[in-house]
Order: sequence, then C-alpha cells, then structure tokens
Amino acid sequence: MNDRRRLALVVWGVLVSQVFLYPGLEDIVVALGGGTHILGGMWFLLAEFGAFVLFAVVWGLASDALGRRRPLVVIGALGGAASYALLTLVPGFGFGFGAVLVIRVVGGAFTIGAFSLAITMLMDQTGGHGRNMGVAGTAIGLGAALGSIVGGRLATIDPLAPLWAGAAVLAGVAVLAATIPDRGVGGGLSIGGVASRVRHRPRLLVPYAFGFIDRLTAGFFALTGVYYFRDTFGIDAAMAGATLALFFLPFALLQYPMGKLSDRIGRFLPVVGGSVCFGLAIAAVGIAPVYPLAAGLMVLVGVCGAAVAPATMALVTDVVPAAERGAAMGGFNVFGSLGFLTGFLVGGVVAEAYGYLAAFLVVGALEVCIALVAFSFVRNIAGAGSTGMESPAE
Repeated sequence: MNDRRRLALVVWGVLVSQVFLYPGLEDIVVALGGGTHILGGMWFLLAEFGAFVLFAVVWGLASDALGRRRPLVVIGALGGAASYALLTLVPGFGFGFGAVLVIRVVGGAFTIGAFSLAITMLMDQTGGHGRNMGVAGTAIGLGAALGSIVGGRLATIDPLAPLWAGAAVLAGVAVLAATIPDRGVGGGLSIGGVASRVRHRPRLLVPYAFGFIDRLTAGFFALTGVYYFRDTFGIDAAMAGATLALFFLPFALLQYPMGKLSDRIGRFLPVVGGSVCFGLAIAAVGIAPVYPLAAGLMVLVGVCGAAVAPATMALVTDVVPAAERGAAMGGFNVFGSLGFLTGFLVGGVVAEAYGYLAAFLVVGALEVCIALVAFSFVRNIAGAGSTGMESPAE
C-alpha cells in the first residue's frame, strides 16, 4: 500500500471515530449526565471543537519546526483514543457532566493533531494539490459515512458503545501512522510568523473564509441536523445515522474526481458555484415537509459539498510554499474548527429560539452569502494561475 493510501486511511479513521458519536449524540449525552436538551449536546461538541481551535496551529507549527509529522500524528491519535476510553468510565465513577466536558477538551487537543497533520502529510505528497486534497476529502467523507451508519447502530445497542469503538479506531490509526515515512519540510513559521504570513499573503483568508462556512454547515448537521431528523420525523439513532450517510456518501465518493477537476479548470467554479448550490440545498432540507424528500435532498447537499471542499483545501496549498504548509493548514483548521463551533452555536441557539426551519434557512443563507461576498477574490486567485500544480507560491 502506498503512502497516499495509508494517509487516506489515517484521515478516514479519525473521522470514523468522531462521527461514531453523532447519530446517537442525544443518547450519549444523557448517559453521561448532560440531560435531554439540545444545549447539552451543543456543549458536548463545543468542548472538543474549542480545543481544535486552540491547538490546530500549535501542532502545525511544531511539525514545521521539527521537520517531522509522523510522531506527532501517532501521539495525537493515542491521546484521542485514551480520552474516548476515559469518557466511558465517567458514569461508573459518578463524575458530573463538567468532568465530561474537560475530558472532551483534552481529547480534542490531541485528536486535532492527528487529523490536521495527516492532511498536511497528504499535502506533502506529489501529484497535484487538487488530487491530494480530493483524496483527503474522500477519506473524510467515507469516514463520516461509515461512522454515521455504524455509530447509529452501536448507539441502539449501548449509548457508550460508540465511545469504545472510537477509542479502538484511533488506536489503530496510531499504529498505521507509525508506518508512514515523513516527507515534511522543516524551517516553518513561528507563531508570530503565522500572523505575519497572513498579512503578507492575504489570499489565505479566502480559503480560510470558505473553510469556516463549509465547516459551519457540517457542525450544524452534526448537532441540529441529527436532532431535527429525530424530533421532526420520529426516527431512531440508527435511522439518523443512515440519513447522515445520504449526505456523506456522495460527499466522499465525488471529492476525488472533483479535486482533479479543479486542478484542470481552476478553483473558481467549484468554490463559488458549489457554495451557492450548497446553501440552497441546505435550506431545502429544512423546508421539506416529509422524511423521504428531506432524506433525498441530503444526497444533493453531499454532491454540492463535494464540489466545494477539495477545491477550498487546495487553495491553501496553491498560495503557500511547501515549508509553510503545516502552519497554513493549521490555520485552515483553526478557521474550520471555528466554523464547527459556530455551526453548533447557530444551530442550537436558533433552533431553540425560533425552530428548526429558521435554523436551516439561516445556515443556507450564510453559505450563499460567502460565495457572493468572496466572488471577486476567488476569481482573482483563479486568474492568477491557481491550477493546483506544484508551482512556487508567492
């Protein structure tokens, strides 16, 4: 098995372990003492993704400075596995939900290292940025698809079973990552250099902004989407997982060809056009009056997301040199994690105050708005020759 495929399996495994928890989130939170309210699920997810925000760039900077990524991926995966296993012990020891949130923060700090640096190791591979990010996107989508289906079924057996399964998968990720050679480039940026680089490369803010909004929608579906389908249509965790898979399967299977397509035609149409369609499809899911129609529209959401995601990640690699990719991708993941956090907050708060329909309309509108606002910026980058080839950045 070549390095690209093994790295794809690492990314896939991290996503599987995370998404195991989403379909049965309500049941897991109840079992851990967080109550039945949607806000309990919101805080459970916010704790982990808050740590993602704080530590994504730290891992990237560390890997660039060391010139090595593999050992950090192993450490991140092992730490994430330990945190999942520890969560299963909370009910037996009688700890409160506050302890659960602390463990989620620690686990998130480790897990983002494995995830972000595995993607960075893919960026270090030759063969075109769009192709490599298409591989990453396919791994993410397939991991999410399998995780949603299996996680939902596990939650119907035991609410804590997804946690044990996630710990096992992350342990396997650590073992696999240890076999992959480094191709990282040392001499990366310092913390002050990251801010300086963004000032000197303002084009980085374009993929960062799209990454923020795209991950916002993912966070929205992970929390509000699951509660919406279960509350509105009366489905159980297993069916909720299957419903999420209707989005994740096309999202996964189309990312690799979409990434290669963006290498040939540029990033503009997949990023801008895909975002507009993405937002309209999200709003349509919330408007759908019956489950079969809403579930069918989830497939369309996945197709639109597959057009946007690899092209957006590839924009990061298009505008920075190899020695700065770890820090640049860390910055992308910071914005992405902030997007997840915002998706949890917007979805949870708006749904609680105004209902599910309002929440879907707000998130769909945000996706369309970013495309309209950033239209000219993406066009300028694409016009400057953002084709995804291994050319030097400015």
